[in-house]
Amino acid sequence: MTEKTAIPGLPDTINTDRLLLRVPVLADAPALTELANNWEIHKFLARLPYPYTRDHGADFITNLARTNEEHAFAIINEQSNFVGVIGLHLNHGEDPELGYWLGQPFWGKGYATEAALGVVQAAVRAGFSRLTARSITENKGSVGVLLKAGFVAISEGIDDCGQHKGVRVTRFLWEKQA
Repeated sequence: MTEKTAIPGLPDTINTDRLLLRVPVLADAPALTELANNWEIHKFLARLPYPYTRDHGADFITNLARTNEEHAFAIINEQSNFVGVIGLHLNHGEDPELGYWLGQPFWGKGYATEAALGVVQAAVRAGFSRLTARSITENKGSVGVLLKAGFVAISEGIDDCGQHKGVRVTRFLWEKQA
């Protein structure tokens, strides 16, 4: 796998109190596939296929996780379990967009907030002062994560593309404080 950094200055790994955020590797594919092949996760994500197969996992790791538009991290918890994915998507000409998902067995443990804060801090060190995010409005867990990570809801509306066409989405902005 040829690693490309989507966003210059972002590290390959980030350590938080309980988590290691690192480059996804092929050894993650079985756990990634098992966790991502879940309708309860898929229904909230714009770009995660369902059903999610081992081929999807391998393709994500080898072709999508680190490109000119993506800087994804595998989220590894204190027991060395693969628990999900977080990263920044580079929208050309726009601020990077934070995206993430956790496997359902790992919901409610604060991992998503901790990972989001780690990525936000890394983005600041890389020179970014603004990040965006969006969540299906009814996904109260994700909305809570973004608010705890310092994002502010800036708009709400009906999504107009992809599998979420016609679904109410809240858009968020994070800005570095002076």
